[in-house]
Amino acid sequence: MATIKREGIHLHYTVTGSGPALVLLHSFLASSAMWETQIPALSERYTVIAVDLRGHGDSGPIQRDITIYDLLDDVVAILDAEGIERAAWAGLSIGGMITLRAALKVPERVSGVLLLDTHAGAERPLKKLRYHAMVTAARLFGIRPLLPQVLKLMFGEHTLAHNKPLVDEWRDRIAAVPFSTIQRGVSALTRREDLSPQLGNINQPALVIVGEEDQALPPAYSREIARLLPQATLIEVPRSGHLSALEQPDAVTGAMLNFLGKLEPAAQRKVEET
Repeated sequence: MATIKREGIHLHYTVTGSGPALVLLHSFLASSAMWETQIPALSERYTVIAVDLRGHGDSGPIQRDITIYDLLDDVVAILDAEGIERAAWAGLSIGGMITLRAALKVPERVSGVLLLDTHAGAERPLKKLRYHAMVTAARLFGIRPLLPQVLKLMFGEHTLAHNKPLVDEWRDRIAAVPFSTIQRGVSALTRREDLSPQLGNINQPALVIVGEEDQALPPAYSREIARLLPQATLIEVPRSGHLSALEQPDAVTGAMLNFLGKLEPAAQRKVEET
């Protein structure tokens, strides 16, 4: 367990294993615990940096209005603290949105991108209204009355029907998320810009993963990302919703390892050519 302090906020992360660096960025309302199944296998070959985004997990609260770029700057500060110049970045949902922005804003820090259940576009107007209404309801009544609705967005039908222990665990975790995280996180998500016109400028190899049952960010969004990225592989995961790393961990871990294994020699060739 490690922390850095930025803007007066303690940012928590873990560093596991050795080898080429890999950053893991979780979804909104989750934490680095989302990657617990992946980390043991990944850390056998990689230095895995699993971050708790500000307001999530063991990191400090979100104290002001933020953008996704503020979260990106937090991650870069963590890499700087660890002396890591370049890493593969893997992010799910908002973590994927951070990863895309990293590839565009600080491409020299990114060797490859792994994008899980995410979106390159701006938030749709109707979804903005829906999410802001949920924030208002959470302010008035707390998050618990909203949990059935939230869980249907987070998990696929298969998981909801067949993996009650997982759903119950994350129901309790989400119920403990501070209101400041909900309010300011939704604000950051709904104010994001459309990156689609810029995706052709991302030259790093990319793996795009999406759950076939994702209701929060449907597979069409990931298909569009894969179509626009110059070097992308798309994998659609059966029996999985928005949290594919949790719902089908073996499939996701295997896909990540396969991609990262191919990334290493490609990165080495690039070094030798320069």
